[in-house]
Amino acid sequence: MRSRKEPWKELRNVVGQVTPALRAMSAAAAAVPRAPSKWSPKEVIGHLIDSATNNHGRFVKAQLTDGLRFQGYAQDDWVRVQRYGEGDWSALIELWQRLNLHLANVMEGTPETIRERPRTDHNLDVTAFIAPGANDRVTLLYFMSDYVDHLKHHLRQVLPDHPSIA
Repeated sequence: MRSRKEPWKELRNVVGQVTPALRAMSAAAAAVPRAPSKWSPKEVIGHLIDSATNNHGRFVKAQLTDGLRFQGYAQDDWVRVQRYGEGDWSALIELWQRLNLHLANVMEGTPETIRERPRTDHNLDVTAFIAPGANDRVTLLYFMSDYVDHLKHHLRQVLPDHPSIA
């Protein structure tokens, strides 16, 4: 992962490019798991909805405190409990799209001094997708970029040949 200067731009671009491809997938195809014990596209998008809502809170809280310490969540349990696999495919896509566009606005609206302030009080070694070392100095910008990498990782599971998430 590379720390981007403006990850909100990439997030908006990915959402804009991928949303039509998701909408082109039939609800029946979206309900089929990729393999035994793997999530279906509906469940992947559900997981990305959970990721967006959790990280929304994290990005807001990080603007109000010096540390980057965040509680994790049991992602498989969240997907199961919310029954994303049974959800309306169009509604899931729309929720995912709107949450991520809002998250891009939150990222962009975060003052640069807060985004780029080095922080040693963090637990990104256990909460980030691409974890830094426990003693590394990290920034909120790093965590925002990590969010985009996580999103693209999961979108590649659903749309492996899509050029905007290669």
